[in-house]
Amino acid sequence: MSNLSFLEKLLDGAEVEWKALGEVLVRTKGTKITAGQMKDLHKDGAPLKIFAGGKTVAFVDIDDIPEKDINREPSIIVKSRGVIEFEYYEQPFSHKNEMWSYHSNDDNIHIKFIYHFLKLNEYHFQNIGNKMQMPQISTPDTDKFLIPIPCPGNPEKSLKIQGEIVRILDAFTELTAELTAELTARKKQYTYYRDRLLRFEEGEVEWKALGEVIDVQRGRRLVKSQLEETGDYAVFQNSMSPLGYYHESNVQADTTFVICAGAAGEIGFNDVDFWAADDVHYLVTPEYIVDKFIYYYLLTQQHKILGPVRRASIPRLSKSVIEKIEIPIIDPSKQKDIVAFLDKFDALTNSITEGLPREIELRQKQYTYYRDLLFNFPKPEEV
Repeated sequence: MSNLSFLEKLLDGAEVEWKALGEVLVRTKGTKITAGQMKDLHKDGAPLKIFAGGKTVAFVDIDDIPEKDINREPSIIVKSRGVIEFEYYEQPFSHKNEMWSYHSNDDNIHIKFIYHFLKLNEYHFQNIGNKMQMPQISTPDTDKFLIPIPCPGNPEKSLKIQGEIVRILDAFTELTAELTAELTARKKQYTYYRDRLLRFEEGEVEWKALGEVIDVQRGRRLVKSQLEETGDYAVFQNSMSPLGYYHESNVQADTTFVICAGAAGEIGFNDVDFWAADDVHYLVTPEYIVDKFIYYYLLTQQHKILGPVRRASIPRLSKSVIEKIEIPIIDPSKQKDIVAFLDKFDALTNSITEGLPREIELRQKQYTYYRDLLFNFPKPEEV
């Protein structure tokens, strides 16, 4: 039986009523708090979670926030600026006052049913927000948004339908969360072993400034009109995502490079030929230095590279910062052994084509597929 047939069976001929979100749920305000105050008040293990934009949160004591600003009901949090998205939370919380949240006072409305429906329609709100110079939405945008209420004439049946859809979708999100937690643990384990393998005591090995043994070269500028959407060689400019593609390369495969403007301080390694633009410095190593060994070692020293980044309107990193990093000079065979071990670990934790990341991607696609089918209610103009 198809999943669409399952929805039809679940509805069993019942009608679907579309209502404005503001008519169904109760909207609540946040609290007046700055990013600086969130940072000062934060305590690991504190009971009250404060949400800000993006992934920014703080945990504070209950007494740190006015009681009237604390939400204690399972709620949908609207992140209304920057990255516009919805988050579901069940524990006591508050949020910055430019955000808002919704909860239900109606026992016949499953708040998480509405949350999954809003996640399905995040793109709608992001499109509204993108019309502004700083992406943002306002309360009428969500209050007036129409949501489906199945079988409104039979509250018991309506709640059962909502609950069954939530059960199916939660099964996917919970599995994804478990896989993500396992991936995070694997990454921490990888970082631990990487740092341990690349930690050398004073006097154990010879140390030299990177610029003494490695030639740090700057890439060459290409103008946007020279780039193509697809092509033979990726062009790296100011981030780890290719700016475009070009018909020639200027850097050989298996080379470490550092972004020096924009995402300044980010370290990359490419196993195929590519084009380094003028905001990229790449490392040309002598025969006794294994390229990928230097890449892995620089990752352990990234804090020393990020620290001196000039935080102007466009963050910038000077070539001299890279050249001054002290690197260990060890036998090439030992370098290769370390690289082989870390490559294996890296493939397990980070490769999108194998291991946990691939599994997480598949589960997220499954969630999206079934969510789209399960919320395929007749739209108001179709009713």
